[in-house]
Amino acid sequence: MRKHITDRFTLGHSPDPDDAFMFYAMAENKIDLRGYQFDHRLEDIQTLNERAQRGELHISAISIHAYAYVCKNYALLPCGASMGDGYGPVVIRKCRRPNAREANADAEESTFDVSPTEYASLASRELLQKCVIAVPGEMTSAFLALRLFLGKFAYVVVPFDEIFDAIKSGRADAGLIIHEGQLTYAQSGFEKIVDLGEWWKLETGLPLPLGGNVVRKDLPTEVRDDFSEIIRESIDYGLAHRDEAVRHSLAYSRDMDRKLTGKFIGMYVNDFTRDYGDLGRAAVRKFLTEARDNGYIDVPIELEFVE
Repeated sequence: MRKHITDRFTLGHSPDPDDAFMFYAMAENKIDLRGYQFDHRLEDIQTLNERAQRGELHISAISIHAYAYVCKNYALLPCGASMGDGYGPVVIRKCRRPNAREANADAEESTFDVSPTEYASLASRELLQKCVIAVPGEMTSAFLALRLFLGKFAYVVVPFDEIFDAIKSGRADAGLIIHEGQLTYAQSGFEKIVDLGEWWKLETGLPLPLGGNVVRKDLPTEVRDDFSEIIRESIDYGLAHRDEAVRHSLAYSRDMDRKLTGKFIGMYVNDFTRDYGDLGRAAVRKFLTEARDNGYIDVPIELEFVE
């Protein structure tokens, strides 16, 4: 019997339905944890990013953006990723109801010699460059994706669940929305300006890498391998027992009913979650390399995956 099996390990993840779904089997002892004990630390992603920079947790969900700054101490686990395959964080503003004159003016100005998709990007950039945008944290992947899309822009950092209020109060003109807000913004009185996952897919042909799980490099290789297998088994259990795993996740579903919660989980618990695969790994490299080349990341990119 290995000495480490009675050790307790800290496991950080977000209090969101997709993470709750992934870690359900571990939290409720539905699978064999091989003698390990895990203290689940549920905190928002910005806090987890900061804790990872200090090396505080043994295993943690973090933003892919933040991984560039913690890669000396952490390796990426091959499972548990959140990838937006043609969808992702959205930038929103209050709904407007333009009058006929405004609508006609917009139509007359829409005469660029570009495709409709290119025009939509041009129009979105032009609009957003005039806005103060509420963002959920500078280390989030959503923030980095918006920088790649827009370049330099004015912003204010706001907790992710207060961004709607920041726009309504006039503190910000637009908001960068992550988590369940991607599905609830319309019912809250907002309209989409751009979907960054859709834009990234059109630009690169790749999914947008948003979050991943990391493990400390100072742990023995056999322990890291065990953790990778346990987390994958937890994900597989949730997928095989979807109804009960979704039921468990409802406790973390802000402003979403069961149907919408299931839809959100389906968006971010997918084949990439079981394993990045070659395509997912390429997406992570492309995302971070593009950011580095554009001056948005100021450290070398040193990716390491637990195999």
